[in-house]
Amino acid sequence: MRFWRGVKRRLRDAVAPCVFLALAGYFLWSATQGDRGLNGAGERQVALEAMKLDVARADAEKLVWERRVAAMRAQNLDRDALDERVRDRLSLSSPTDIIIMYPPGQKLF
Repeated sequence: MRFWRGVKRRLRDAVAPCVFLALAGYFLWSATQGDRGLNGAGERQVALEAMKLDVARADAEKLVWERRVAAMRAQNLDRDALDERVRDRLSLSSPTDIIIMYPPGQKLF
């Protein structure tokens, strides 16, 4: 009887430190190996740099499109240049146009 009482008391006294050691071990492992731990910090830095490059590319593309849209506004639009460009792209001509044919190897532009 006395033996089992001593065993029970020692087990009861050892449960709390074991639980706290297990919790401390879990948090220590999580701090180093988890998604938000030290190993994950390096991966997040790499992802952050990649996202910064994506944002820079998107900003550059946005500026290009803003310039293109600004060129299409009525106050910036040169109607003669637009008409010439449309005819060139669509391969159309007006009856009053003078067309000079170049040989296949000699293009103007």
